[in-house]
Amino acid sequence: MTTDTPVVPRKYLAVFALLTSCFALWGLLNNMTDNLVPSFQKIFMTSQSTAGFVQISFYGAYSVIALLASLLIQKAGYRVGVLAGLGVYVVGALLYVPACICQSFWTYIVGIFIVAGGCAVLETTCNPYVLALGDESTAVRRLNFAQMFNPLGSLVGIVLAQQLILANLNPATTAERQAMAPEALRTIVHHELFWVCVPYVGLCAIAAAIWLFFFLSKPTEIDHVKTEKSNVGEILGILFRSPRWYCGVVAQVFYVGVQIAAWTWMNVYCQKELGVTPAKAANYYLIALCLFIACRWVCTFLMKYFNPAHMMSAFAFGAVLASFGVVYLPSTVAFTVGSLPFSWNVVCLCAMSGCMSLMFPTIYGIGLGGIDPRAHKLGAAGLIMAIVGGALLTPWMAAIIDKPGFWAKLVPAFDAAVDANLHASSQSLRASFFVPAICFAVVLVYGLAFGKKRD
Repeated sequence: MTTDTPVVPRKYLAVFALLTSCFALWGLLNNMTDNLVPSFQKIFMTSQSTAGFVQISFYGAYSVIALLASLLIQKAGYRVGVLAGLGVYVVGALLYVPACICQSFWTYIVGIFIVAGGCAVLETTCNPYVLALGDESTAVRRLNFAQMFNPLGSLVGIVLAQQLILANLNPATTAERQAMAPEALRTIVHHELFWVCVPYVGLCAIAAAIWLFFFLSKPTEIDHVKTEKSNVGEILGILFRSPRWYCGVVAQVFYVGVQIAAWTWMNVYCQKELGVTPAKAANYYLIALCLFIACRWVCTFLMKYFNPAHMMSAFAFGAVLASFGVVYLPSTVAFTVGSLPFSWNVVCLCAMSGCMSLMFPTIYGIGLGGIDPRAHKLGAAGLIMAIVGGALLTPWMAAIIDKPGFWAKLVPAFDAAVDANLHASSQSLRASFFVPAICFAVVLVYGLAFGKKRD
């Protein structure tokens, strides 16, 4: 690669800048949605399993929409894919308004599914679009730069959720809400749901501005995918004869599932173990995400010197140990930072995020590495569809939280009394974190199995 080759040619700078804003947008929405689970559990007074439908809806949309989005950009091009993704997001976000007026949990679930559908279309479109914006020799650098904005968007999402959604939750417990007059309760719920709507509907203005730019811009030579005549059966044969690909899809399902599930129940865990408010518990999520971002930067640098698969295996092993720390270490406050208390089990909970930082792109790279280039597009779609793991693992943890059963026998020393407000006990919350331990073990095995050999 010559040093004078621009990462992004001047003529594509405006398009590239707006595409990076899309990376930030879906990162923001992903992490803001995580905080809807404890919020809706409190507002609608549901079980953790019912509140978990937020994640089932959001990440389940990826399994339905990602392949359709791939077919769309194959036929109509990248520009149309971006327009479709942003348009679908706006429609879903606006559905939050009637959901607020009607105070309907299930209308929110439908809106969340549509919002996630927009994110799935954007995520499927923007990655290859960025790769196409310039010389092939700078494609990886270009995509890495764009992906830097994804965790930054996630950070903004946590702040918005903390300051707008969680901070406006009424402190009344479930028992106090049940004892209220219907009209008084309805007033409180309306106020809480209004602040749920504000960030999602407010982002419609940004999405609409990006949509308008792409709508008014003229299609360029790279806005359409060149269709290659290929035998789909032959391509599928290539993929399913490649263990690093189909095992990579499995590993990605478990990784995405554990990331979403662990972050979803992090707020509830911190509330129960440290006795903090939902808004204050969001600070631990913020710290975890900052650690995630920092470790991603450090790991990207270290990959110049170390095998990425070996690094991922080491981090996965560390994550397994951290998971057992969350399960078994005491919740006695060990130290305080400002007004924020820390116990060693919560330290392990935050440390899990640092261990997760390099897993998604590393699994993605290993999965597509060394296979026939003709299979890359369909193979990449499969790895993106693996995001459905968020819809599979989150309810598994929720089911353990609601009815720990067998898992409770593994943590007999902890309190089994169910908190009426959180609908969870210390024992059930701790037992649910055996699920992350299992998921990280799958990632560890994948990294060890495919660290060296090529198909």
